[in-house]
Amino acid sequence: MSVLVDPQREREELQAYLGSTYEEERLRTYAAQVDAERAAHAGDDASFYRVSCAYLYDLTAFAMTGTKLPYLDALTQAAPSPARLLDWGCGIGSDGLALMAAGYDVAFADFANPSTAYLEWRLQRRDLAAPVFDLDRDEVPGDFDVAYAFDVLEHVEDPWATLAAMETRARLVAVNVLEPDARDTPLHRPLPVDALVAHAERSGTVAHQFLHGRSHLLLYRSPA
Repeated sequence: MSVLVDPQREREELQAYLGSTYEEERLRTYAAQVDAERAAHAGDDASFYRVSCAYLYDLTAFAMTGTKLPYLDALTQAAPSPARLLDWGCGIGSDGLALMAAGYDVAFADFANPSTAYLEWRLQRRDLAAPVFDLDRDEVPGDFDVAYAFDVLEHVEDPWATLAAMETRARLVAVNVLEPDARDTPLHRPLPVDALVAHAERSGTVAHQFLHGRSHLLLYRSPA
């Protein structure tokens, strides 16, 4: 079964969740909303990610584009359903929800924030059961077939620590690594692209695709 994205459902669920506070304009101006909210935190990204409501619109708008469909397709080719998957840095969980609809057993992990609160509401609304681990408090279990993090590494302080945490919990790791771009938001940290690609190659690359003109999709065997 292929992985599908339903942009209308993404919008309608956010609208239902926010109710009278939903603003369609914020779905169109999400980038400016995120920048303004981040500025209020004086560059403290760790605090920003744990309280951001603007990110609900940002992540919804991004999910609606289908940008990550090639990543999900590569993952499903490497690990057919019903594989056990760990969505690391899940946010509002759109990737994992799409994979669950395709027959996968998915667990989610992120810092507790408005996005994961919305994810838990989405799971309940769809009558789905899946754990949502709080990376500040919960010990995330292992023994997954694949741990994946798409459009996550550029947001973390230490990408190597994130990979190490994923590698101890899954047989395969799937991530994307972005080449630098002058138009990047301040929330995007520069990544050691060549070193990360080399790490995947040393560990055992299953797939390496260059997508969207700047994104290295890496799927590799866990060295752990």
